[in-house]
Amino acid sequence: MSALPAKSVASSRIQLHQLMLPEHANAFGKVHGGLIMKMVDEAGGICAMRHSARPCVTVAMDSMTFRSPVAVGDVLECSASVNWVGTTSLEVGVKVHAENPITGRVSHTNSAYLVYVALDDEGRPAPVPELLRVTPEDHRRWAEAEARQRRRLAST
Repeated sequence: MSALPAKSVASSRIQLHQLMLPEHANAFGKVHGGLIMKMVDEAGGICAMRHSARPCVTVAMDSMTFRSPVAVGDVLECSASVNWVGTTSLEVGVKVHAENPITGRVSHTNSAYLVYVALDDEGRPAPVPELLRVTPEDHRRWAEAEARQRRRLAST
């Protein structure tokens, strides 16, 4: 149990938007998967830092499957929310959409779950605030994240 004041999921949720330009593309004219992974990690990290009010480092990213390509000219949106917190770690879910700003067509390109650890001023793991679960969605996401965390720990 953390002595820090608990925070809601909504208080740290973020959306990161980026217009995809030619320099983001591979030889086939689609956005590099690695760039999307980097943006996912950045969105997740910002969300984790907002929740913990501490620097956070990535310790795990669950598998990422690309459901549809992202084209040059699309606006990539990464939406990140805290799903679960432990003593010093937290899981953040990031959902990625690509929007064609001309047609308005939006596609869900991929999702990922990332685990971050908050750091104190000496770079050691630091406690994170508890997560207030307000909505049924918050409770569902917590239960699913808790199960993923058990699987992660069992596989190490």
